[in-house]
Amino acid sequence: MDKVFIEGLEIEALIGIYDWERRIRQPLVFDVEMAFDNRVPATSDDIHDTLNYKAVSKRLIDYVSASEFGLVETLAERCAAIVIEEFKVDWVRLKLSKPGAVRGARAVGVHIERTRRT
Repeated sequence: MDKVFIEGLEIEALIGIYDWERRIRQPLVFDVEMAFDNRVPATSDDIHDTLNYKAVSKRLIDYVSASEFGLVETLAERCAAIVIEEFKVDWVRLKLSKPGAVRGARAVGVHIERTRRT
């Protein structure tokens, strides 16, 4: 299976369950892997045949920047659904990290994998 990936996409968001978190924007870091057959774009050398990672990144930036979820779990689910539904991806693995959320840890967060429901 071929994969297209986005690594270390940093997006500022209003996220968290504590009062102080609801007043500040915090950095979140996304790593996204998406199943995609790269043989067609490799043959055509045409951007229109690809899974355009710039378009995926922009869509996630727009969505996450405007979001106000309490839990990273909720945000991760919504982002995975966007990738699957809007970009016609059959499988996505998404890692959402919240740097600095726990003293002594570089980051905390979630890894999820989702597939398109038929």
